[in-house]
Amino acid sequence: MSGASGEAPVLALDIGGTKLAAGVVDAQGAVRSFLVVPSEAERGPDPTLDRLFELGRRAAEESGLSWAEIAAVGIGCGGPLDAERGVLLAPPHLPGWRDVPVGLLAEREFERPVTLENDATAAAAGEHRWGAGAGTRNMVYLTISTGVGGGAIIDGRLYRGAHGNGGELGHVTVDWRGRPCRGCGRDGCLEAYVSGTSIAERAQELGLDLATAEEVAHAAVAGEPMASRVWDETVEALACGLTSIVNLFEPELVVIGGGVSRSGEQLLGPVRELVRSSAMRPAGESVEIVVSPLGERVGVVGAAAIVYDRSELRAARENV
Repeated sequence: MSGASGEAPVLALDIGGTKLAAGVVDAQGAVRSFLVVPSEAERGPDPTLDRLFELGRRAAEESGLSWAEIAAVGIGCGGPLDAERGVLLAPPHLPGWRDVPVGLLAEREFERPVTLENDATAAAAGEHRWGAGAGTRNMVYLTISTGVGGGAIIDGRLYRGAHGNGGELGHVTVDWRGRPCRGCGRDGCLEAYVSGTSIAERAQELGLDLATAEEVAHAAVAGEPMASRVWDETVEALACGLTSIVNLFEPELVVIGGGVSRSGEQLLGPVRELVRSSAMRPAGESVEIVVSPLGERVGVVGAAAIVYDRSELRAARENV
């Protein structure tokens, strides 16, 4: 389902529950074009993928490159998925999308080899190749948005798990008798407390007329007591989950991305202090926790990084 790209630019596509993104990324990580539209994924896979592919065509046109110069296509999407076959199995953030052969459909549309990967895993690869994690051997990426996803680099290699769906860090348990998780159906997952969806829901449960995590963050800064309560709980839950993740992987670096990360030090300042004081030594003392420098482009950068990573792995095997 995937093919070599060498040093040629890649068309990168990102399928999210709330947005679709497309861009052209070159082998140095430069984003030559970047477009975003609402996903409207509730309409189902066929119309959504039609819009995604059209967005990809527009991104290619706006990149300043000819279509002949673009060698491959990378696609990031939340799992579970079968990366080798290019099939979306049943992503929770895309209700009704079951066994969608997105890789094959994209190959037919673009007439280029296609690589499919879990979006957060791909983002970890992008951060490691061109972002905050460049030069590290062990790092973790955590995206905090509509849901919570993650990926890990271990000894310089992207961790994918036995079937390509490893690194579901949003489903680390922070309270085993806690809130139900919309993503996996269990109780007390990290995602059930720190996702943008959860932050807004918990504020509304306390009677606040706040529609987004960003509004909750602003209200907390302004001193609104109930918003501050929700925000403090979010900080504690994130620190709890990250402490377990740091103890497990002992990374040099944790990179936080996604919409909630835009709150910056309001979130990461207290989280950093709690992780450093709670995680086992020496992991907690040495780990750095930073906001992703790739921002909203991390999805397309990650989708491109996966294409280059897979190409390099194939070349290495062929040379053995």
